[in-house]
Amino acid sequence: MTEIAPRVGKPGEVAHADPKNVRRAAWAGLVGTALEQYDFIIYGTASALIFSKLFFPSISPVAGMIAAFSAYAIGFLARPLGGLFFSHFGERYGRKWVLVSTLFLMGAATFLIGCLPTYETAGVLAPILLVLLRFLQGFGAGAEQAGGATLLTETAPLGKRGRLASFVMVGAAFGTVLGALAWVLAQLLPDDVLLSWGWRMIFWASLFVTVGAWIIRMKMAESPIFVELKKSVDVEHAAPLKEVAKHGTKNVLKVIFMNWGISTQSYTYQVFMASYLITFVGVDKHFVPNVLLYGALFGSAAAYLMGLLSDRFGRRRMFLVLAGAAILIPFPAFMAVNTGSHFWIIVVMALGFITAAQGITAVTMSFFPEMFGARYRYAGVTLGREFSSIIGGGIAPLVAAGLMAWFFNSWIPVAGYMVLTMVVSFLVARTVPETVNRDLQILTDARPGEARPGLTAANDAAASRVAA
Repeated sequence: MTEIAPRVGKPGEVAHADPKNVRRAAWAGLVGTALEQYDFIIYGTASALIFSKLFFPSISPVAGMIAAFSAYAIGFLARPLGGLFFSHFGERYGRKWVLVSTLFLMGAATFLIGCLPTYETAGVLAPILLVLLRFLQGFGAGAEQAGGATLLTETAPLGKRGRLASFVMVGAAFGTVLGALAWVLAQLLPDDVLLSWGWRMIFWASLFVTVGAWIIRMKMAESPIFVELKKSVDVEHAAPLKEVAKHGTKNVLKVIFMNWGISTQSYTYQVFMASYLITFVGVDKHFVPNVLLYGALFGSAAAYLMGLLSDRFGRRRMFLVLAGAAILIPFPAFMAVNTGSHFWIIVVMALGFITAAQGITAVTMSFFPEMFGARYRYAGVTLGREFSSIIGGGIAPLVAAGLMAWFFNSWIPVAGYMVLTMVVSFLVARTVPETVNRDLQILTDARPGEARPGLTAANDAAASRVAA
């Protein structure tokens, strides 16, 4: 006899979700993540182009690049702390509360970076303040994407979770587009103007995205799964982090390593590659934001497409296909960009965005939430994704720059590093069961046989009655 998993709430899940709430949730996830990615792209691009001059001018160019990327990495080291803090409240007070709170923290930190004095006017205080604000940026971002992914996965009708949760990464791609466009326009200014106030305008512009995202998020509804959970569980006195430690540690570790290769490759393409193209390939620095722009446009389409395909073919299968492709690309990619051909550089960046930066990440937006039980889903996804930033995304540009310096400017160790981390992600993903359309009201983590492939909103009511 098949064991019935404990669940919460009435059968039916989000069988016939309110279309208005689904649209608002999709826009909330898209716009909020666009702000987060805009913040990180403009900061990462500034680190590659000008921050070494403005905040670390007294050291060599290579050391200045490493120092700038070290400050960049601080934001990622802060993300797990933000994840710990906000996931606790996300499981108590709801996904919406956290998404509104983190929005203001990220937006304020980004705006204030544009107000900072430079090393020339404030000395060592300038890089200290830069690192502090970068820390606050990362602290706020620590629950942003996980919150958007969890809310959208829990709000979407069955059969459409993958495509709707992918809007989080569509938003990330649009954020990259906005950030790249901002730098394209800023670089039309004379160099002295760009270094004096032009770069500040890019950071101040985040205010408009923050206000727009706040209006949308205030109007969205809470996750229906969380609403049902509140009826059966005393969430305000719950200890979600303790629950994760007790019941979800194995899946948190799996998410950490599944996300390791993704975040490493994603930020190697999005951040390190800009410095590599300028410093080692000799590409005009004005071309770099255009490369990011093209890559992000391909990435936005890939994010939705991969989410859609994961609804049809399964999360696990699409993850493995994309991870396999990402393992094969790095060595040919570096050989292609080293030609200096603008065409091949654009092709490489497009492939990087299609696979690691947006495509495979879009699949995880529904895959990771479906892996966890209802009582600690937000905390599990957040902790897994953000602790992976310690070994992945945040330090990836720094590690890549260090490998270049250590191995006499050779790109081979960097490509090997990208391959190694993605191989780990691929192998760990093979140990995870398929989760597509899994009942999100089940309190325990995903187990083999709980996936419901092919289930749609038209027939989910009968299937939910059987599952219950």
